[in-house]
Amino acid sequence: AAHGARKMEDYGRFLALLASTLLVGFVSVILSLVWVFHYREGLSWDGSPGEFNWHPVLIITGFVFIQGIAIIVYRLPWTWKCSKLLMKFIHAGLNTIAMILAIVSMVAVFEFHNAKNIPNMYSLHSWIGLTAVIFYSLQLLLGFAVFLLPFAPVHLRVVLMPIHVYSGLTIFATVIATALMGITEKLIFSLKNPAYSASPPEATLVNCLGLLLVIFGSLILWMASRPHWKRPPAENAKILRLNAATPESTQAESTMTNSSNADKSDLRINTEAARKQNINFDEAGQRSTM
Repeated sequence: AAHGARKMEDYGRFLALLASTLLVGFVSVILSLVWVFHYREGLSWDGSPGEFNWHPVLIITGFVFIQGIAIIVYRLPWTWKCSKLLMKFIHAGLNTIAMILAIVSMVAVFEFHNAKNIPNMYSLHSWIGLTAVIFYSLQLLLGFAVFLLPFAPVHLRVVLMPIHVYSGLTIFATVIATALMGITEKLIFSLKNPAYSASPPEATLVNCLGLLLVIFGSLILWMASRPHWKRPPAENAKILRLNAATPESTQAESTMTNSSNADKSDLRINTEAARKQNINFDEAGQRSTM
């Protein structure tokens, strides 16, 4: 009973964190829209500043918010009974949408710059931003080739999984850092009268947007790095069923028969031994961390 209560509490904590993360991400997207519609020239696709404005809106919506969701999608406990393949498709699909939005947002900037004869690719923001997009596309292609398509040998998945996870989290953090540089640059360039240093309402709004992006990023990284919120490997469920059939394994048996949702949501406690036996499967991309 104590175990069940502990699991419910942990599940409750996860849900509270997830709700906060979604709220912060959603408010960030709304603030980016308020910024461009209320303080700037809205959205258009005609070489005017309204075309440039697609850049912050699509980066925050796609490259920050949707990418963040893609990172934690394996961790949602109610998806643990879905097939691993389905979850891989959702993970890859969300990342693909984020990628497309990021590319469209970059096209908007290049077109705007060219229409106004503003030089491209001179700022640190643009260097790191382009680097992030290139690495993100490589990460996406490699992810498809190795983890989604059924051709890669297990040992290759074992080697590449930790690299895939590390790269994904690093790119995500870099995107947020780049967004902060971008919005700072935009405020310094565009706030002339009153200047940025006079703290007009637009400056306060966009500074708050930057703070929310940092909070969103840190919440996603926290959820992605907690080992006990990992999707349990499929093998553990099988071993559990075998254990439940043998009488000496009374604890596993009682847990299996008293299958409350809380217990179903995480088979981890009974499966430490199974996990150890299965360390290779664990790492083999049968279950990826993200």
